[in-house]
Amino acid sequence: MLNTYFRVIVGTMVLLSVVLTVYVHPYWMWFTVFIGVNLIQSAFTKWCLLETILQKLGVKKEGGSCATN
Repeated sequence: MLNTYFRVIVGTMVLLSVVLTVYVHPYWMWFTVFIGVNLIQSAFTKWCLLETILQKLGVKKEGGSCATN
C-alpha cells in the first residue's frame, strides 16, 4: 500500500510542477528537479522522507524503500 500512495503523490507533484512551470513561472521547474534528486538520493540511501511521513500517518509498509516494488 505504501508504494501505491508514494507513486500517486510523487506523480501528482511532478504533474503539478510541470503545470506551474508552464502557466505560472519557469522557476517552478526547480520543484521538479528537487523531486528527481530526492528519488535518486533514496535509491542510494534506501531512505525517503515521504515514506517516513506516510508511515507516521499509518500507511502500512509492504516491502523495502521507496524505490522497491
